Amino acid sequence: MIRDRHEAQPDHDPTRVKVPKLKSHRGYMDKFINPPEYLEEQKQKLIEEQTKKRRFPEHPVQDVMLFMIENAPLENWERDVLSIIREEAYYFLPQGQTKIMNEGWASYWHSTIMTRKAMKDSEVIDYADHHSGTVSMAGGRFNPYKIGIELFRDIEERWNHGRFGPEYDACTDLQQRQRWNRDTGLGRKKIFEVRKIYNDVTFLDEFLTPEFCAQHKLFTFQMNPKSGDYEIASREFEKIKGQLLFQLTNMGRPRIYVADSNYHNRGELYLCHLQDGPELKMTTAKDTIQNVFKVWRRPVHVQTMLDDQHKLISFDGKDFSDRSLPKEEVIKF
Repeated sequence: MIRDRHEAQPDHDPTRVKVPKLKSHRGYMDKFINPPEYLEEQKQKLIEEQTKKRRFPEHPVQDVMLFMIENAPLENWERDVLSIIREEAYYFLPQGQTKIMNEGWASYWHSTIMTRKAMKDSEVIDYADHHSGTVSMAGGRFNPYKIGIELFRDIEERWNHGRFGPEYDACTDLQQRQRWNRDTGLGRKKIFEVRKIYNDVTFLDEFLTPEFCAQHKLFTFQMNPKSGDYEIASREFEKIKGQLLFQLTNMGRPRIYVADSNYHNRGELYLCHLQDGPELKMTTAKDTIQNVFKVWRRPVHVQTMLDDQHKLISFDGKDFSDRSLPKEEVIKF
């Protein structure tokens, strides 16, 4: 049986809790016996304990769709429709987690077959023109076809020449590293192994190298607040790699958790945006919040960070509002 989280509950505001004080017959001793800092600390602990007791679910839930399927006030046919949508999304999940590898692998074999087996001499220019358009990557843009095919080629070349292992990693002479050739011939075997067991995040984490970033002129960029233009921020390998992995977290989508489905004891849905991945795009976020409201049928709130401040974005079915969150109200997990 699906529980109804929208049933009316006795109103209770945890911020009104009172901390018991030690009694004193001398008024001037009160601030010493009951220090204000201590009372405030105890009050916050009580608020936190009461909030946890009232909160459902007890622990944050990442599968927002499943949570709504199980707990929103829906008809059976509505649950069936949402379940079908969720199952289809999970069906395509592996493709979303391997987009760079998929596009790179397809481009690698398309290029290999065309240039070595299928193409006639008269078709070279047309093929080159078409292929270059597919793998081109202008400054400031990320092309999964380009990064994927070049990284597979780089892996194949490195393993063909033995540019891996403790001995190679310990070499600090740049010229010697460039001339390194143990003629191991393991490249083709290695890329098949990589294709089998890696996803995009582990693919880049394992095989992206400083040499690769320098060769392909990769960099991070950010907006200059004075000029309003995007400019190169860094060419440092660690920052480039970190930014790429950051963008790929959760397939490039913000991570949202259900923190409380009984916010303020009124059956309102409280979602939390984790700050370990992409930021919320407010236009898309508002459309999503409105759709969540249609399913949940009660006000929806989203905790996020805007301009380095904790904010709570709320939608009551008609209007959006936002407010800054004091530290004691921020849900952390």
